[in-house]
Amino acid sequence: MKLLETPQLTPPAPDYSEHTLLTPGPTPIHPRAMRALTRPMLGHMDPEVFALNRAVQADLREMYGTGPETFTALLAGTGSLGMEAGFANLVEKGDDVLVCANGSFGRRMAEMAARYGAKVRLVTAPLGEPINPADVADHLGSAQMVAVVHGETSTGVLNPLPEIAEIVRRSGALLTVDAVTTAGMEPFDMKGWGVDYAYTGAQKCLSAPPGLAPIAISERAFARYAARRHPTPLWYCDFSGLRDYWIEHTYHHTVPVNLHFSFAEALRAALEEGLPERAARVRWMGRAITAALAPLGFSPYVERPEARLPTVLALRLPDHFDDAGVRAGLRQREISVTGGLGPTAGLIWRLGLMGEAARPAPYRILMVALEDMLDAPGLVRRFDAALESGV
Repeated sequence: MKLLETPQLTPPAPDYSEHTLLTPGPTPIHPRAMRALTRPMLGHMDPEVFALNRAVQADLREMYGTGPETFTALLAGTGSLGMEAGFANLVEKGDDVLVCANGSFGRRMAEMAARYGAKVRLVTAPLGEPINPADVADHLGSAQMVAVVHGETSTGVLNPLPEIAEIVRRSGALLTVDAVTTAGMEPFDMKGWGVDYAYTGAQKCLSAPPGLAPIAISERAFARYAARRHPTPLWYCDFSGLRDYWIEHTYHHTVPVNLHFSFAEALRAALEEGLPERAARVRWMGRAITAALAPLGFSPYVERPEARLPTVLALRLPDHFDDAGVRAGLRQREISVTGGLGPTAGLIWRLGLMGEAARPAPYRILMVALEDMLDAPGLVRRFDAALESGV
């Protein structure tokens, strides 16, 4: 069954004539978000800004799949600030925190939790494989928080979040989720899964400019925060100060107003398209790219199809492939693709399929370039045929 028939079912793509950005983030800025960046500046305490923020909060609840009263907000920083804010507010010295780590960003979670005094334990999986929910159950013990990366950007793995969340929910532990490469492109059920803290980055699936971290905080998380023995060590993102600004409209710090306006447009565009439709679009694109490149020796890095992260297509490179040389040649043609990170450097490419990158136009530019550089006649034709058939 085809999830998406033709490119005509999706909104017009932006102009890629200057640079083709196919990385796992940032992504090409949505045209509506780009226009919003140029609007005249308003003060961060202006009533129009507060009205915009209320609309953003409502849209974030829809994106994350929360309850109607769940607190949502934008942090003035990238996704890593979203990660840190959760640990800063919800972890105290000596807390037992279980971190699911099967890539670079899971291990970053562990490092941050440790810096805030947690006794960190790890559940691991080999690179390219998802976390096993049974291992989470076996190691849960008396953990007060479990942290997991939904889509591990460094390896292109989709962790089984619903299954992990069910185990954590029964234990009573808080669940923190890195949704950086899933929220806004994949349906996310924060309420149904029982997620307590979730965050992403504006520049990922929503194709807004970098500089904002959309977060959602459950009432259980706020209760844990209220029970802290000591003040939150990170003043800038203290949950109480954030709530004062976003709900009570009292001054806390100066928010990047034009980034708020730009983000609001990108988020609204995503919701208008529909999260199921966006999920279908990314899978359609991933199948076409994989089918086109397969005869050249590219293959999925993640063996199990259900464990492949749709928004970051991790492809194992052909034998004797000049990874650095080809990517440098592409860069000379104003095309950016990303190689592996750490132990996967030189082994894989990580192609971004988030937001406005998950369109035929930019990837056709890549196919044209590779057909020429690799002397691979028929590559563009295969890609077009795969798009048409839905493979």
